Amino acid sequence: MNERIRIKEVRVISPEGAQLGILPIQEALDIAKKLTLDLVEVAPEAKPPVCRIMNYGKYRYEQSKKTREARKKQTVIQIKEIKLRPKTEEHDFQFKARHAERFLKEGNKTKVTLMFRGREMVHIQRGKVQLDRFAEALKEIALIEQYPRQEGRNMVMILTPKH
Repeated sequence: MNERIRIKEVRVISPEGAQLGILPIQEALDIAKKLTLDLVEVAPEAKPPVCRIMNYGKYRYEQSKKTREARKKQTVIQIKEIKLRPKTEEHDFQFKARHAERFLKEGNKTKVTLMFRGREMVHIQRGKVQLDRFAEALKEIALIEQYPRQEGRNMVMILTPKH
């Protein structure tokens, strides 16, 4: 920017976007100062490098405004968790499925964790059947992002909402 540019000749672009041609750096700086603007290097790799005459402070302010707006508009997807046991009764199962359905409709991912205790570890296949049944109950609104897999004493499955 301005005096920090150390090249002899640069291609200059006016504030309106018109090309002024290839000029010596001192002449380009004089034009920028006459307009009370800055000379900013926009393409240093080009031969010769491209510089633009602009209000650099205003440019940085607009860039920060754009990034703030983009941050406001982005949606944060949370992972909500539902915990089950291999011996979870039917009513509790349906209750938890309704909660998962609500989470998915809100646009959040849902992590379904099936916890094993003590001797229940012998019957891991029952847990797999329980998680498959859970995914089947929500198949209209959910996709399985991560199929059931064993993590220590827990079996985990992740569901994402269908769009």
